[in-house]
Amino acid sequence: MLSPQSQQVRDFVVSQYVKVPPETTIQQMRETMVTALANIPISEEIQTKEVSAGGVPADWIRMPGVSTDRVLLYLHGGAYTMGSHRTHRDLVSRLSQAAGVQVLIINYRLAPESPHPAAIEDALAAYHWLLTQGYKPEHIAIGGDSAGGGLTLATLLSLRDAGEKMPAAAILLSPWTDLTDSGESQITRAEADPAIKSGDEERHIVDYVGTAQRHHPLISPVFADLTGLPPLLIHVGHDEVLLDDSTRIAQNAQNAGVEVKLKVWEDMWHVFQAYAFMLPEAHQSISELGAFVQQHLA
Repeated sequence: MLSPQSQQVRDFVVSQYVKVPPETTIQQMRETMVTALANIPISEEIQTKEVSAGGVPADWIRMPGVSTDRVLLYLHGGAYTMGSHRTHRDLVSRLSQAAGVQVLIINYRLAPESPHPAAIEDALAAYHWLLTQGYKPEHIAIGGDSAGGGLTLATLLSLRDAGEKMPAAAILLSPWTDLTDSGESQITRAEADPAIKSGDEERHIVDYVGTAQRHHPLISPVFADLTGLPPLLIHVGHDEVLLDDSTRIAQNAQNAGVEVKLKVWEDMWHVFQAYAFMLPEAHQSISELGAFVQQHLA
C-alpha cells in the first residue's frame, strides 16, 4: 500500500492527465512538457557544461565529487517527439550523484522533423565522440527512460551489429520497446495507469516511424535478437500500459543469455523516477540504478 506521501503524488499525476486534442501541434506538446517540468526543483550543486558531442548538442551533468573518468550516456524520453537535455536535468543529476559518475545527456533530433533513424544516428555519434575523448567502452554506461530506453537498446544493437565494443552496462527506466503496441498490458493496465492511456502513443509512433516498419528491431527492440548485449537493469511501474515492454525485453534478454535484472515497482507509473524530489520510491529506484552503474564501471 502506498504511503500517504506517495499516494498524494499519484493523485497529482492522475489530476494532470489530459487527453490531447487531435488539433494540438507537436510544438504545443513540447511546450506543455517543458512547462510541466519547470517547477521541479534542481540542486544548486549541479554542474553543467554545454558541448557538441560529435555534432550533437549535449550537456555534461556532474554532481560534486563524482568520477570524471567514468560516464553515463543518457538518452531522454518524450515519445521521440518531445523532451531535451534540459527537460531531464533533475533526473540526470540524481543519477549522476547515485552512480558517482558524470552524465552526458544528448539533444538528439526529434520527429516528425527527423524521423527514424535520426535519433539512433545521434546516439551513435555521441558514443563515438566519447571514445575520441579517451573514454573506454568499459568505463561507459548507457541508459534512458521511455523512448530513451528503447533508443538505448537500438543503440546497443547497432553497435553490436557493426562489430563495435559496447558500453559496459545499460539502465532502462520504463523503456518503450514495442511501437506496435502489442503488449497485453495495453489492455490489462488501461484503467490502472495514471499517466498514459492506450492509444496515446499512436500519433508519436506515426511521426517517428515514418516510412519504416513498426516491428523493425531497431524501432521495436522487443522483436530483436538481444544476444551479446551488456548487463541490463530494468525498472518499470506495475501500473503502466507499457509494463509488457519491459517484462518481454527482460525475458528475451534472459533467453539470449544476457545478464538482466527486472524490478517491477508496485503502484508505480511511467517513469515515476521523475518525481524523486517528492516520491520515496523514485528516490530508491534511482539509488538502485546508480549502484548498478557504479558496480559495472568500477
